[in-house]
Amino acid sequence: MSGPDPRPGPAAAPVRQRLDKWLWFARVVKTRTLAAKLVAEGHVRVNGQRAEAPAKQVSPADVLTIALERRILILKVVSGGARRGPYEEARLLYEDLTPPPDARPEPDEHARREPGAGRPSKKERRDHDRYFGED
Repeated sequence: MSGPDPRPGPAAAPVRQRLDKWLWFARVVKTRTLAAKLVAEGHVRVNGQRAEAPAKQVSPADVLTIALERRILILKVVSGGARRGPYEEARLLYEDLTPPPDARPEPDEHARREPGAGRPSKKERRDHDRYFGED
């Protein structure tokens, strides 16, 4: 009983794919429901335009801007997925264009305290507030 394998393989990856399905295959979110919710709440842009529906089709060369809870991802779609595989397989679906996080400038000597040094003095507190723009 030999015949064609009914299981889709990597070669069977579609050219165009639903946005929520692609986000799930690429392991941006844990479930497809969360992917649909992310799109519906307006946290995903495709080529700079807000994605209105989870069923929006994405294709290779599309650039996705995804606002997650603590970071923003910029991903270029390389291909559509055939299944939700391991991370190594999911990593092949996109090119990460996210710039590295900027390092916060080093505070001056009065705004920095040693761990366990106790409460700040009034002068240290004023210096801290002045440095961080809090009045």
